Amino acid sequence: MSTFAVDRGGGALAGAKRGYREIVDELRARIEQGLYRVGEKIPSESAVAEEFGAGRETVTKALRELTHYGLTTVSRGAAAKVRDFRPVRRNAVERLSKSTWGAGVSMWAVDVRNERPTVAGLRVDHLEAAPRIAEALGLPRGAPVVLRSRHYVLGGKPVLMSDSYIPADLADGTPIADEDTGPGGIYARLDDAGHGPVRFKEEVLARMPRRAEEALMRLEPGTPVLGVVRTAFDAAGRAVEVNDMVLDAGSYILDYVTEA
Repeated sequence: MSTFAVDRGGGALAGAKRGYREIVDELRARIEQGLYRVGEKIPSESAVAEEFGAGRETVTKALRELTHYGLTTVSRGAAAKVRDFRPVRRNAVERLSKSTWGAGVSMWAVDVRNERPTVAGLRVDHLEAAPRIAEALGLPRGAPVVLRSRHYVLGGKPVLMSDSYIPADLADGTPIADEDTGPGGIYARLDDAGHGPVRFKEEVLARMPRRAEEALMRLEPGTPVLGVVRTAFDAAGRAVEVNDMVLDAGSYILDYVTEA
């Protein structure tokens, strides 16, 4: 049993053993309890070493671990600060409702009410469906699809990468294959063609980012991403879109509301 102890105020008790893991757990608890507030500097290495009676190497390792956990940020030449977390609350149900896109309302108006994102890196391509995309869309391997690739920027920072795949027979000759899809976006245009989505399936996977994702979204060390793959189906049960998204997990809360 560890001899490390914590008082009711969140502080370490005098005389308790202070190992690397105990220091990490104690400082993390203080951050999560709000004893160190957002944007506030956490104690310096020398202060932590003195408080916990630990060696400099042990303290350095513990403070580095807080950054890896995504709890602190470190700028060159500056002390570590408690990381700010002001997430986008992604309402996964309301944003997909026909009452939203059918009225020409952006899904982002549901998620972010006081700020609209900037679309960047928009690219529309015609290509052959990769095996997993073809399978999700119920198409033969190599079937033609239209890919709409883009990312979204909020507060000057990319927070989401998105690749939408639509069967070419549904997209060609419509605004879906153009840069500007018009009010309501892809789903409104599919609805115009009699293939409006009525059912959605989303799969969510948490993972660490790939190098290109980390660079594009300027992710803090230790920040995971959320991989969200959404498939939209029309009334006949046909898959009409697969949207492969990567979200900065430090910028999002996924909000799902269902009724029994």
